[in-house]
Amino acid sequence: QVQLAESGGGSVQAGGSLTLSCSVSYWKNCMGWFRRAPGKEREGVAASFVGGAETYYADSVKGRFLVTQDVTKHILFLQMNNLKPEDTATYYCAASRRTGGCGLASSYYGFYGRGTQVTVSS
Repeated sequence: QVQLAESGGGSVQAGGSLTLSCSVSYWKNCMGWFRRAPGKEREGVAASFVGGAETYYADSVKGRFLVTQDVTKHILFLQMNNLKPEDTATYYCAASRRTGGCGLASSYYGFYGRGTQVTVSS
């Protein structure tokens, strides 16, 4: 079973940046980032095929967040720029459950990390 461990969360002022990291025990074909804000449903924010160029972003983060991989080091990154208070959430790394498609829907994923908290103050 794939093991995922997020790090890099913290508190930042609006307009600031953070980069989250996810240590991956072994790659699945599709990797993603999800978040859950208090009182809200979990939502997919970014995803990509491992080793591929195609990426997916939620409209709310498009142009501000960037998902990348260090394939040899088994690390997935989420670079977050121009952060807004509405980005405050617990962020989770996710790995797909099977070979096939990729995207932001939770149905693609079968494995999640424990999460890392991101807090953006105004």
